[in-house]
Amino acid sequence: MGKVILVVPEAPAPATTVAVESRKAGASGLRLGVLDNSKGNADHLLKFIVEGVKAAVPVASVVSLRKDSVSLPAPGAILDQLAAGADFVVSAMAD
Repeated sequence: MGKVILVVPEAPAPATTVAVESRKAGASGLRLGVLDNSKGNADHLLKFIVEGVKAAVPVASVVSLRKDSVSLPAPGAILDQLAAGADFVVSAMAD
């Protein structure tokens, strides 16, 4: 048997770290955005994610929007709505 060469496709650990500004929730909590990609069962998965986030941190509001097509990116109007109404956005795929 010949020689076997194993290749590990992992990136090396970064040598330096970058300082990241931390965001804190306001007194009323975070504004959560949800983007449903319209795949089957994505709405169910996102519902569980929203419930988990609400259990972990204070959530002031939830903006939930759905793309029209699985295969196309979200239209600019949807992205603008999420940017204006949410502090962070969760998107998920399911089947």
